[in-house]
Amino acid sequence: MRLGADAVGCTVYVGSPRQDVELGVFRRVRQDCERFGMPLVLWAYPRGRAVDAKGGKGTLYAQDYAARVAEELGADVVKLHEPTETNERCPEPYRSLREPAPARLGRVVRSAGRVMVLFSGGEKNDDADAVVRKVRLYMDCGATGVMFGRNMWLRPMDEALALTSRVRSVLARYPR
Repeated sequence: MRLGADAVGCTVYVGSPRQDVELGVFRRVRQDCERFGMPLVLWAYPRGRAVDAKGGKGTLYAQDYAARVAEELGADVVKLHEPTETNERCPEPYRSLREPAPARLGRVVRSAGRVMVLFSGGEKNDDADAVVRKVRLYMDCGATGVMFGRNMWLRPMDEALALTSRVRSVLARYPR
């Protein structure tokens, strides 16, 4: 569990062997958030053998499933990874979908229902222009925002601040 001044966050490794324990923790955290009027952010990360058997954590199937779990659990906000993989282990109809990135991202956002979606930044990318393009793509596909760490702050401070300013200007074009 992560605590902040204005929100509480909880991680659930969707599909993992300990999912049942994590769901119990999530339930208690959600009850506390409701009692105190605080939003709850769910880090929904697919993991485990069952997820691996159906294509792996980076597949559209896994990320779509994680988005739907967030909606079913009653999260206010969900942090997800971009679905990038497609392989033959995915169940149908995902196996047959050969959608470009915008369609995959839009599908995941729709599966989250009313839950606000934040996409993670993924692996560190030294190309600031590519990071800004990724933010624009996520926002064009219906995300509420982004939750980037290493792509923002694992660079010299002046570059990090300049990139933050650029990302902020992109986000400002998408009022939600």
